[in-house]
Amino acid sequence: MAATAATKSGAKNETDELKAEIAKLRKELSDLAKHVSDVGDMSARTARKAATAKAEKLRKQGEAAFDELRESALGYEKQLTASVREKPVTSLAIAAGVGFVLALLARR
Repeated sequence: MAATAATKSGAKNETDELKAEIAKLRKELSDLAKHVSDVGDMSARTARKAATAKAEKLRKQGEAAFDELRESALGYEKQLTASVREKPVTSLAIAAGVGFVLALLARR
């Protein structure tokens, strides 16, 4: 009977040790899940910041291209205005010729 009591006591100690190990593993898994969640949140924030910065950069590039195009169009307008003022008869003849060609193309 003493051997049975010792066996039961040893089995109880092993069960208690297994329970303690299981509790420890559960805590470690919980900590690991929290760490993975934190890394995911950090990655999402980093990606959001990078996307926002890239969008801002593209917006600024678009505005710069638009401003450059507008300046170019204003330059062409000034050149055309100066050319018409210097040679009004020639400009009128060119405009009439272009209108005639467009009318011919519109008929077809």
